[in-house]
Parts: sequence; C-alpha cells; structure tokens
Amino acid sequence: MQVNGEPSFRESVDLMFNRAVSLMDLSPGLEQKIRVCNSTYTVRFGVRLRGKLETFTGYRSVHSEHMEPVKGGIRYAMSVNQDEVEALAALMTYKCALVETPFGGSKGGLCIDPRAWDEHELEQITRRFAYELIKRDLIHPAQNVPAPDMGTGEREMAWIADQYARMNTTDINAKACVTGKPPHAGGIQGRVEATGRGVQYALREFFRHKEDAAKAGLSGDLDGKHVIVQGLGNVGYHAAKFLSEEDGCKVIAIIERDGGLVNENGLDIEAIRQHLNANQGSVKGFVGGTYIEDGASLLEMACDILIPAALEGVIHKENAPRIKAPLIIEAANGPITFGGDEILRKKGTIIVPDMYANAGGVTVSYFEWVKNLSHIRFGRMQRRAEEARHILLVDELERLSSEKGVSWTMSPGFKERYLRGAGELELVRSGLDDTMRGAYQAMREVWHSRPEVEDLRVAAYLVSIGRIAQTYQTKGL
Repeated sequence: MQVNGEPSFRESVDLMFNRAVSLMDLSPGLEQKIRVCNSTYTVRFGVRLRGKLETFTGYRSVHSEHMEPVKGGIRYAMSVNQDEVEALAALMTYKCALVETPFGGSKGGLCIDPRAWDEHELEQITRRFAYELIKRDLIHPAQNVPAPDMGTGEREMAWIADQYARMNTTDINAKACVTGKPPHAGGIQGRVEATGRGVQYALREFFRHKEDAAKAGLSGDLDGKHVIVQGLGNVGYHAAKFLSEEDGCKVIAIIERDGGLVNENGLDIEAIRQHLNANQGSVKGFVGGTYIEDGASLLEMACDILIPAALEGVIHKENAPRIKAPLIIEAANGPITFGGDEILRKKGTIIVPDMYANAGGVTVSYFEWVKNLSHIRFGRMQRRAEEARHILLVDELERLSSEKGVSWTMSPGFKERYLRGAGELELVRSGLDDTMRGAYQAMREVWHSRPEVEDLRVAAYLVSIGRIAQTYQTKGL
C-alpha cells in the first residue's frame, strides 16, 4: 500500500533493513531468513454484544524465532492491519537483539476502537481474542509473550493472563504468558513508565557524548532544552514528565489528535494530563497554553528535541523539509517514513531510532518475565542485607568522628537515602538505565568507527542484524 507515493510501513522497514545489509557480508539465504516474516495468523471471531453477534478481526505475527519466546505487544486500533502488524513484529526482532533481551520478534493487533465499548464488553472481546491465540500457542510463557501497546494496558494484560491460567490450570509459570500486568497480578514496578523512562535514559546517554550532541548542533546537557512532544499517551506523557521534572527540559509544545498546545515558557505536563482525562482526550480549553487547531503544524516548530510518540508515518517526505528540530528521538514505532528519513539525513538532522529509543518497554517486560519465572520479586532477598551493611558503615563513621572530636555533619537527607536498600522499582530503573547505556554505546561504536555508516539508524540495524546472524549461525543455519 502506497501512502503519498511512499512505501508502506512494512516496505519502509525492509528498505531500512536493506540499507544496513548492503554494508554487511551475509549470504543471500541468511539475509532472506532474517528479513522475512515467519508467519502471521489472522483470526475472525464473534462475540454476542448488545443483543447481536459482533465479528472482530485480529492478528498475531511472528517475525523471527531465532530466540524463543517471541515478544511483542498487542494493540487495539481501527487502523490495525496485517502490513502494520508484520512491520511492528520485524522492529521487535531488531529491537530485542539491540538491547540484548533473549526474545524473537512478534506483534499482535485487534481491529477495534476500544472507546466504543464499555469495560465489561471489552473484557469479553479480549478474553475471546486471547482464547483464539492461546489455543494455538500464540500466547505461551515459553513460546509467545505479548505486552501492552497502543489501546491496551495493564487491565487487558490481566484479563489475558487470567484467560491463559483458566485454560492451563497446571502451568506453574502461567503469569509469564504476558507482561505489562498490574503489580498485584504478577506485574513489576516501573513497567507502565518504562518506555517513556527509556526515552529519558536514551537522551541522557546521547548528551553524555559531547561529540554526538555536537553533530546535532547542540551542547551541554538536557537542562533548558526546548522539547516538542507529539502524542501524550502513555509513552509521550512519561517522557515529557520525566524530562521536564527531572532534567530541566522545557516542553514548549504538545500535539494531540484534536490540536496542539504551545507555551514558550514550558507546559505543565501533569496539568495537561488531568485536563485530557477530564475532557475525553481533548486539549481544547486548557488554560496553560495557546491552543493550535492544526496540531500537526507544530511538528515544524523550532525546538531542540522533537519526540514523535504516537503513530507511525507522521513525518514524511511532504513535511520533512520543514522540520526544524536538529534532534529527533523516535518514541513511537516508525514515526518517520523512509522518504522522510532520507530528507532529514541529508539535512543533517540526527535521528535516535525507534528500535533503540522505545526499547524501555520490552526491557522491563523482560525483567517482569524473569520475575514471573523465578516466582520472587526483585529486591526481596538482598534489600535488608544492603541496609544492614550501610548502617554498619555510617555507624562506624559516626563513632570515629566522635572519638576523634571531629565536627562534621551529613548533607540533609543523605543518611536516609544512603541507608535505604534498593527495592524493585529502583532495581528496575537501574537495569533499564544500564541497558539503554549499553545499547547506545554499541550503536555509536559502529557509527563512529565505520565511515560508510552515516547515521544511528543504520548503526542500530547493523548491531541487531549482526547479533541475529550469529544466533542463526550457531544453530547451524
């Protein structure tokens, strides 16, 4: 399917893949094996709702089984189609390889507007969709592990986990069949914020390397940087919140489905979130910023960092020439088309690619899956032991200072913070930060060491494809 004369989302992913493999020495057979989608299952099922039988169409695509289980979210949207699901599954394969989570790539989707159904109806639909996938092992702790995506969240994942447990009553690892569950239902602290938190950590790592920031014409750290966020859903909200509250960024514009808001002094992200919740997702009427009806035009507004965090294809060859941001970080999957990417690269725009930038979700999903298989929360065994060791050290320092007659005091709050052992949330954030740092360093090493590698996206593909190729080669393929 062509959009504005550009390749489809699936074709764009393949074209970007081809740019990378042209710089590699892979056999044609191995290249083909890595690129193609293994299988896509299409299901059409009926649910009796409001006095009549409603038929729904869903998909679950498995792109690569070089590692199992395969991993990838399930989205609920009217735009869901096979092409999109297969493109997203391919990106999941490369993303998992880049951040070194032991998964192949998969993705699922249900063609539905979740806002059109009440909670009970949505539960019926979700459970029937899950039933159709579970009975074909397309949801399974050891074979295929979904997660939330656009239009789904903790609630839907809890329903799916319960449906799997009902159908597999003796599976001790049943909770590991899906990630993104609520903490009280086998989930993990920090999963909801994970993708947005990963965007924050990715930007922090980018700005740690002054020569990388200089390529975008930027300097210093994140403090004071002007940011525009497109899409204030789960990912965009958390990214904007953390960057503004913890790193000193000014979010000068946000773009939503019914328009945008601008405030050169910085928008109050929490206040906007509350306004959206109270006004059925509309930004109209928010008093802390100027309302712009043509929200998409704000993509072209001058800023330091542009964060597309909604749908794919929002930056394309038509508007790419007018994009002024020197640095774009792809919080969404595929927000820049192949044509748009070509134009931006020639302009010198630095793009932090989606397969890295939004990998926080799958990284913390990996931690949740491990937690479910180990049947113990992170921190439970070591937290109090850490605290005891810290107390010994502080007590000894205080004793020595008293004996020597040295007058010194700790900074306010230091003792309390130092003595507190790491709980699950702290450990999850630490693991995510380490993962994002390691993945970026792997990309930039390729970016800086090979003159023919022009940008971070190609570098990311080279790292990912290289790791997948090694896995297949060790299997004898």
